[in-house]
Amino acid sequence: MRLGIVTDSACDLPRSFFDEYGITILPISFRSGDKVLVDQRDPAITQAFYERLVAGESDHESVAFTKEQIEDLFLSRLVLDYDYVFCITLSSSRGVTFENASQASFAILNRYREVRQKAGLSGPFRLRVVDSKNFFPGQGVIVAEAARMAKRDATVTQIADRIDELTKTTQGFLMPAELGHLRNQGRKRGDKSVGFLSYALGTALDIKPIVRAYRGHTGPIAKIRGFDAGVKQLFDVTRRQIAKGLTTNTICMSYGGDPEKVKQMPGYNELIDTAAANNVEVLLSEMGLTAGVNIGPGGFAIAFASNEEVAIE
Repeated sequence: MRLGIVTDSACDLPRSFFDEYGITILPISFRSGDKVLVDQRDPAITQAFYERLVAGESDHESVAFTKEQIEDLFLSRLVLDYDYVFCITLSSSRGVTFENASQASFAILNRYREVRQKAGLSGPFRLRVVDSKNFFPGQGVIVAEAARMAKRDATVTQIADRIDELTKTTQGFLMPAELGHLRNQGRKRGDKSVGFLSYALGTALDIKPIVRAYRGHTGPIAKIRGFDAGVKQLFDVTRRQIAKGLTTNTICMSYGGDPEKVKQMPGYNELIDTAAANNVEVLLSEMGLTAGVNIGPGGFAIAFASNEEVAIE
Protein backbone atom coordinates (compact mmCIF):
# COMPACT_ATOMS: atom_id res chain seq x y z
CA MET A 1 0.00 0.00 0.00
CA ARG A 2 1.28 3.45 -0.94
CA LEU A 3 0.94 5.73 2.11
CA GLY A 4 1.09 9.51 1.84
CA ILE A 5 1.40 12.29 4.41
CA VAL A 6 -0.18 15.70 3.84
CA THR A 7 -0.01 18.74 6.12
CA ASP A 8 -0.55 22.48 5.86
CA SER A 9 2.21 25.06 5.75
CA ALA A 10 1.70 26.01 9.40
CA CYS A 11 3.69 22.86 10.21
CA ASP A 12 7.19 23.83 11.35
CA LEU A 13 9.67 21.36 9.87
CA PRO A 14 12.82 21.97 7.81
CA ARG A 15 12.28 22.12 4.05
CA SER A 16 14.79 19.28 3.70
CA PHE A 17 12.56 17.07 5.86
CA PHE A 18 9.48 17.75 3.73
CA ASP A 19 11.50 16.84 0.65
CA GLU A 20 13.17 13.73 2.09
CA TYR A 21 9.87 12.18 3.18
CA GLY A 22 7.76 13.39 0.27
CA ILE A 23 5.32 15.28 2.49
CA THR A 24 2.69 17.21 0.53
CA ILE A 25 1.99 20.76 1.73
CA LEU A 26 -1.39 22.49 1.69
CA PRO A 27 -0.22 26.10 1.29
CA ILE A 28 -1.62 29.00 3.24
CA SER A 29 -1.77 32.36 1.46
CA PHE A 30 -1.27 35.82 2.92
CA ARG A 31 -2.68 39.06 1.56
CA SER A 32 -1.10 42.44 2.18
CA GLY A 33 -2.85 45.13 0.17
CA ASP A 34 -2.88 43.92 -3.43
CA LYS A 35 0.02 41.49 -2.87
CA VAL A 36 -0.47 37.77 -2.25
CA LEU A 37 2.25 35.55 -0.76
CA VAL A 38 1.85 31.77 -0.78
CA ASP A 39 3.62 29.85 1.98
CA GLN A 40 5.13 26.70 0.48
CA ARG A 41 7.78 26.42 3.22
CA ASP A 42 10.43 27.94 0.96
CA PRO A 43 13.26 29.16 3.27
CA ALA A 44 14.25 32.07 1.01
CA ILE A 45 10.69 33.37 0.74
CA THR A 46 10.19 32.94 4.48
CA GLN A 47 13.37 34.89 5.27
CA ALA A 48 12.32 37.70 2.93
CA PHE A 49 8.93 37.84 4.64
CA TYR A 50 10.50 38.27 8.07
CA GLU A 51 12.76 41.01 6.72
CA ARG A 52 9.65 42.88 5.61
CA LEU A 53 8.12 42.44 9.06
CA VAL A 54 11.27 43.85 10.65
CA ALA A 55 11.01 46.81 8.25
CA GLY A 56 7.50 47.53 9.53
CA GLU A 57 5.18 45.77 7.09
CA SER A 58 2.44 44.27 9.25
CA ASP A 59 -0.97 44.33 7.54
CA HIS A 60 -1.38 40.68 6.56
CA GLU A 61 -4.45 38.48 6.30
CA SER A 62 -4.07 34.69 6.14
CA VAL A 63 -6.17 32.60 3.74
CA ALA A 64 -6.22 28.82 4.21
CA PHE A 65 -6.57 26.33 1.35
CA THR A 66 -10.29 26.15 0.57
CA LYS A 67 -12.44 23.03 0.43
CA GLU A 68 -12.45 23.26 -3.37
CA GLN A 69 -8.67 23.64 -3.60
CA ILE A 70 -8.15 20.60 -1.37
CA GLU A 71 -10.55 18.57 -3.50
CA ASP A 72 -8.70 19.58 -6.66
CA LEU A 73 -5.30 18.69 -5.22
CA PHE A 74 -6.43 15.22 -4.18
CA LEU A 75 -8.43 14.39 -7.30
CA SER A 76 -5.79 15.69 -9.71
CA ARG A 77 -2.79 14.06 -8.06
CA LEU A 78 -2.94 12.45 -4.64
CA VAL A 79 -5.59 9.82 -5.35
CA LEU A 80 -3.24 8.64 -8.12
CA ASP A 81 0.00 8.82 -6.14
CA TYR A 82 -1.28 7.07 -3.01
CA ASP A 83 -3.75 4.47 -1.78
CA TYR A 84 -4.10 5.94 1.71
CA VAL A 85 -3.37 9.49 2.89
CA PHE A 86 -3.11 10.96 6.39
CA CYS A 87 -3.85 14.70 6.27
CA ILE A 88 -2.59 16.23 9.53
CA THR A 89 -3.64 19.85 10.08
CA LEU A 90 -3.01 22.77 12.37
CA SER A 91 -5.22 22.61 15.48
CA SER A 92 -8.85 23.24 14.55
CA SER A 93 -8.93 25.82 17.35
CA ARG A 94 -6.31 27.90 15.48
CA GLY A 95 -7.43 27.68 11.86
CA VAL A 96 -9.96 26.35 9.36
CA THR A 97 -7.81 23.88 7.43
CA PHE A 98 -9.10 20.89 9.43
CA GLU A 99 -12.71 21.89 8.75
CA ASN A 100 -12.03 22.53 5.04
CA ALA A 101 -10.18 19.23 4.62
CA SER A 102 -12.90 17.32 6.48
CA GLN A 103 -15.57 18.76 4.22
CA ALA A 104 -13.46 18.08 1.11
CA SER A 105 -12.92 14.46 2.13
CA PHE A 106 -16.54 13.54 1.40
CA ALA A 107 -16.33 14.71 -2.21
CA ILE A 108 -12.89 13.14 -2.66
CA LEU A 109 -14.04 9.73 -1.45
CA ASN A 110 -17.16 9.93 -3.62
CA ARG A 111 -15.29 10.90 -6.82
CA TYR A 112 -11.89 9.17 -6.70
CA ARG A 113 -12.97 5.90 -8.38
CA GLU A 114 -13.49 7.41 -11.82
CA VAL A 115 -10.15 9.24 -11.61
CA ARG A 116 -8.25 6.10 -10.66
CA GLN A 117 -10.02 3.94 -13.21
CA LYS A 118 -9.07 6.32 -16.03
CA ALA A 119 -5.45 6.01 -14.89
CA GLY A 120 -5.68 2.22 -14.85
CA LEU A 121 -5.52 1.95 -11.08
CA SER A 122 -7.58 -0.61 -9.23
CA GLY A 123 -8.40 -0.82 -5.54
CA PRO A 124 -9.81 1.75 -3.14
CA PHE A 125 -8.40 5.08 -2.00
CA ARG A 126 -8.72 6.07 1.64
CA LEU A 127 -8.21 9.40 3.40
CA ARG A 128 -8.03 10.26 7.07
CA VAL A 129 -8.09 13.92 8.17
CA VAL A 130 -6.47 14.46 11.57
CA ASP A 131 -6.64 17.47 13.89
CA SER A 132 -3.12 17.71 15.35
CA LYS A 133 -4.56 19.64 18.33
CA ASN A 134 -1.33 21.62 18.29
CA PHE A 135 0.47 24.42 16.49
CA PHE A 136 3.62 24.96 14.46
CA PRO A 137 6.48 22.81 15.89
CA GLY A 138 3.95 20.70 17.81
CA GLN A 139 2.26 19.88 14.53
CA GLY A 140 5.77 19.13 13.22
CA VAL A 141 6.43 16.51 15.91
CA ILE A 142 3.33 14.56 14.86
CA VAL A 143 3.88 14.90 11.11
CA ALA A 144 7.54 13.86 11.42
CA GLU A 145 6.64 10.68 13.28
CA ALA A 146 3.89 9.77 10.80
CA ALA A 147 6.20 10.39 7.84
CA ARG A 148 8.96 8.21 9.28
CA MET A 149 6.52 5.39 9.99
CA ALA A 150 5.11 5.58 6.46
CA LYS A 151 8.62 5.35 5.04
CA ARG A 152 9.27 2.27 7.20
CA ASP A 153 6.14 0.65 5.71
CA ALA A 154 4.20 0.68 8.97
CA THR A 155 0.56 -0.31 8.65
CA VAL A 156 -2.29 2.18 8.49
CA THR A 157 -3.49 1.03 11.91
CA GLN A 158 -0.03 1.45 13.46
CA ILE A 159 0.32 4.98 12.09
CA ALA A 160 -3.23 5.95 13.08
CA ASP A 161 -2.72 4.70 16.64
CA ARG A 162 0.59 6.54 16.92
CA ILE A 163 -0.87 9.80 15.65
CA ASP A 164 -3.73 9.48 18.11
CA GLU A 165 -1.26 8.98 20.95
CA LEU A 166 0.84 11.98 19.94
CA THR A 167 -2.14 14.34 19.68
CA LYS A 168 -2.63 13.63 23.39
CA THR A 169 1.01 13.97 24.51
CA THR A 170 2.55 16.66 22.28
CA GLN A 171 3.08 20.06 23.88
CA GLY A 172 4.11 23.14 21.91
CA PHE A 173 5.49 26.34 23.45
CA LEU A 174 5.79 29.73 21.79
CA MET A 175 7.25 33.05 22.91
CA PRO A 176 7.16 36.36 20.99
CA ALA A 177 10.17 38.65 20.89
CA GLU A 178 7.97 41.71 21.43
CA LEU A 179 4.32 42.31 22.24
CA GLY A 180 3.39 45.08 19.82
CA HIS A 181 2.82 42.88 16.79
CA LEU A 182 1.05 40.23 18.86
CA ARG A 183 -1.31 42.83 20.33
CA ASN A 184 -2.09 44.48 16.98
CA GLN A 185 -2.83 41.17 15.24
CA GLY A 186 -4.98 40.06 18.16
CA ARG A 187 -7.04 43.26 17.98
CA LYS A 188 -7.75 42.60 14.29
CA ARG A 189 -9.26 39.24 15.25
CA GLY A 190 -11.14 40.65 18.23
CA ASP A 191 -8.75 38.94 20.67
CA LYS A 192 -8.14 41.26 23.63
CA SER A 193 -5.94 38.88 25.64
CA VAL A 194 -3.03 41.33 25.32
CA GLY A 195 -4.69 44.53 26.51
CA PHE A 196 -3.15 47.99 26.64
CA LEU A 197 -2.16 47.75 30.30
CA SER A 198 -0.58 44.33 29.86
CA TYR A 199 1.18 45.57 26.73
CA ALA A 200 2.50 48.72 28.43
CA LEU A 201 3.71 46.88 31.52
CA GLY A 202 5.12 44.00 29.52
CA THR A 203 7.02 46.34 27.22
CA ALA A 204 8.36 48.48 30.07
CA LEU A 205 9.51 45.49 32.12
CA ASP A 206 10.51 43.30 29.14
CA ILE A 207 8.04 40.60 30.21
CA LYS A 208 7.23 37.93 27.62
CA PRO A 209 4.33 35.49 27.70
CA ILE A 210 4.92 31.81 27.04
CA VAL A 211 1.98 30.32 25.15
CA ARG A 212 1.34 26.57 25.20
CA ALA A 213 -0.66 24.39 22.82
CA TYR A 214 -1.81 21.11 24.34
CA ARG A 215 -4.70 18.80 23.45
CA GLY A 216 -6.43 21.44 21.37
CA HIS A 217 -6.16 24.23 23.95
CA THR A 218 -3.91 27.26 23.44
CA GLY A 219 -3.14 29.94 26.00
CA PRO A 220 -0.48 31.67 28.10
CA ILE A 221 0.95 29.57 30.92
CA ALA A 222 3.79 31.80 32.18
CA LYS A 223 5.36 35.24 31.96
CA ILE A 224 9.13 35.54 31.82
CA ARG A 225 11.25 38.66 32.13
CA GLY A 226 13.59 38.83 29.15
CA PHE A 227 13.46 36.95 25.86
CA ASP A 228 16.79 35.14 26.33
CA ALA A 229 15.78 34.07 29.84
CA GLY A 230 12.51 32.70 28.48
CA VAL A 231 14.21 30.75 25.71
CA LYS A 232 16.69 29.28 28.17
CA GLN A 233 13.85 28.22 30.44
CA LEU A 234 12.18 26.47 27.52
CA PHE A 235 15.47 24.73 26.69
CA ASP A 236 15.89 23.66 30.33
CA VAL A 237 12.32 22.35 30.54
CA THR A 238 12.89 20.34 27.37
CA ARG A 239 16.15 18.89 28.72
CA ARG A 240 14.37 17.70 31.84
CA GLN A 241 11.66 16.04 29.77
CA ILE A 242 14.29 14.28 27.66
CA ALA A 243 15.83 12.89 30.83
CA LYS A 244 12.42 11.65 32.01
CA GLY A 245 11.64 10.12 28.62
CA LEU A 246 9.69 11.41 25.62
CA THR A 247 6.92 9.54 23.80
CA THR A 248 8.73 10.14 20.49
CA ASN A 249 12.41 10.90 20.03
CA THR A 250 11.87 14.12 18.10
CA ILE A 251 12.00 17.74 19.20
CA CYS A 252 10.94 20.49 16.80
CA MET A 253 12.04 24.11 17.13
CA SER A 254 11.35 27.16 14.97
CA TYR A 255 12.39 30.80 14.86
CA GLY A 256 10.86 33.87 13.25
CA GLY A 257 13.87 34.66 11.10
CA ASP A 258 17.19 32.97 10.41
CA PRO A 259 17.12 29.73 12.45
CA GLU A 260 20.91 29.84 12.76
CA LYS A 261 20.38 32.52 15.42
CA VAL A 262 18.83 29.90 17.71
CA LYS A 263 22.21 28.16 17.91
CA GLN A 264 23.62 31.25 19.63
CA MET A 265 20.91 31.38 22.30
CA PRO A 266 21.73 30.51 25.92
CA GLY A 267 21.05 26.87 26.72
CA TYR A 268 21.00 25.65 23.11
CA ASN A 269 24.27 23.71 23.26
CA GLU A 270 23.29 22.02 26.51
CA LEU A 271 19.98 20.95 24.95
CA ILE A 272 21.71 19.55 21.88
CA ASP A 273 24.15 17.60 24.07
CA THR A 274 21.32 16.14 26.16
CA ALA A 275 19.36 15.23 23.04
CA ALA A 276 22.35 13.52 21.43
CA ALA A 277 23.09 11.52 24.60
CA ASN A 278 19.50 10.25 24.60
CA ASN A 279 19.19 9.54 20.86
CA VAL A 280 16.71 12.39 20.35
CA GLU A 281 16.65 14.21 17.01
CA VAL A 282 16.28 18.00 17.03
CA LEU A 283 14.65 19.52 13.94
CA LEU A 284 15.19 23.29 13.64
CA SER A 285 13.43 25.38 11.00
CA GLU A 286 12.16 28.82 10.07
CA MET A 287 8.90 29.60 11.80
CA GLY A 288 6.13 29.37 9.20
CA LEU A 289 4.35 32.49 8.03
CA THR A 290 1.14 31.58 9.89
CA ALA A 291 2.93 32.00 13.19
CA GLY A 292 5.02 34.91 11.96
CA VAL A 293 2.00 36.94 10.91
CA ASN A 294 0.52 36.58 14.40
CA ILE A 295 3.51 37.04 16.69
CA GLY A 296 5.93 39.01 14.54
CA PRO A 297 9.62 38.51 13.80
CA GLY A 298 12.10 37.03 16.25
CA GLY A 299 9.67 34.68 18.01
CA PHE A 300 10.74 31.24 19.19
CA ALA A 301 8.80 27.99 19.48
CA ILE A 302 9.63 24.46 20.63
CA ALA A 303 7.66 21.23 20.99
CA PHE A 304 8.04 17.69 22.25
CA ALA A 305 5.79 14.78 23.23
CA SER A 306 5.72 13.71 26.87
CA ASN A 307 3.34 11.87 29.15
CA GLU A 308 3.91 14.57 31.78
CA GLU A 309 2.02 17.85 31.45
CA VAL A 310 4.72 20.47 31.77
CA ALA A 311 4.48 23.48 34.08
CA ILE A 312 6.70 26.54 33.63
CA GLU A 313 7.33 28.74 36.63
